[in-house]
Amino acid sequence: QVQVVESGGGSVQAGGSLTLSCTTSGHSYAYHFMGWFRQAPGKAREGVASIYSGNGESFYADFAKGRFIISQDNAKNTVSLRMNGLTPDDTAIYYCAIGPETSPWAWNERTRYVYWGQGTQVTVSP
Repeated sequence: QVQVVESGGGSVQAGGSLTLSCTTSGHSYAYHFMGWFRQAPGKAREGVASIYSGNGESFYADFAKGRFIISQDNAKNTVSLRMNGLTPDDTAIYYCAIGPETSPWAWNERTRYVYWGQGTQVTVSP
């Protein structure tokens, strides 16, 4: 049984930082994408960042570039998302997902991710 578990969410003031972690187990994908998505109230789920397990290449949404850093520890099956310079607009539930058939040009397409975690809440106050 594949499991995807996020942790590290919480509340922070604007300008602060948080690090989210995602641990996976039960899958046998040798090479795959690990993505972070987020969904704010009343909005569609959107891609934040993704990383390819094969070579560590990373991809970011425009709003995440320069502020967020995605990293991986393949030995621990863990992916992290370091978020700096947070603003109230970053308030959302953040989800981690496994994308075994994702491509670099489609890293942010939700339908290409098969297994999802339950999400972790990030709240940024003014």
